[in-house]
Amino acid sequence: MLKKMIAECIGTFVLVFVACGTAALTKGELVATSLAFGLALIAMAYSIGRISGCHINPAVSLGLAINKKITWTEFGCYVVAQLVGGILGGIVLFGILKAGLNGTGIELFDAYGNASNYAVGYSAAGKLGALRIIGTLCVEIILTFIFVYVILNVTSSKSDAKNLAGLLIGLTLVAVHLVGIGLTGTSVNPARSIGTALSSVIYGGDKEALKQVWMFIVAPLAGGALAGVCYMFLHKEDKDEAANASNEQ
Repeated sequence: MLKKMIAECIGTFVLVFVACGTAALTKGELVATSLAFGLALIAMAYSIGRISGCHINPAVSLGLAINKKITWTEFGCYVVAQLVGGILGGIVLFGILKAGLNGTGIELFDAYGNASNYAVGYSAAGKLGALRIIGTLCVEIILTFIFVYVILNVTSSKSDAKNLAGLLIGLTLVAVHLVGIGLTGTSVNPARSIGTALSSVIYGGDKEALKQVWMFIVAPLAGGALAGVCYMFLHKEDKDEAANASNEQ
């Protein structure tokens, strides 16, 4: 379990540092940011996948726990490791940007002390109205559902694309960001949102991002849980066949 936790911590660190770093340095450019998230995930999937499964996302771990692919104790350990990795990734990234080491003249914070537009990943400008909050929650639930449902399917022992799972999951994350960046900034991952929101405050940024981060915890977890329940219902026959085959052996 310690090895799995270390792997999850490293994987989440890399995702936050590389992908959120790309978002900051390109000012949230749609294609570049989307590709950065997907490519970082693909790289980690083929690096730490054989150790921990490369969840690097509490919503993914929740969907897997619901389907008994990991125990609830493992789920708790995974989430702790992911949160630590996300926070460390954010602190290191923001520290580098704060020190002005990027050589591009890009400032960590804008005139309002707000870093969330790019590095944190969602707009923290102004107070969100009820409609905006509901819309954000709905979008994040839907995008996380798609992402986790694909993961559950392509990593199944019955999947025809199991050997390509890492690539397919990464491409799905690219697609999710292409849709979501213009709507919510795209989180679908509580660990990465918590890490960057906390880092923004640590380095003296606006606290609005941290005030909003609850949406990017609740919605992805709800989407992950919904995907887990949906998969469990739709693929019950596959699970029954696997159980029978195991009993016969």
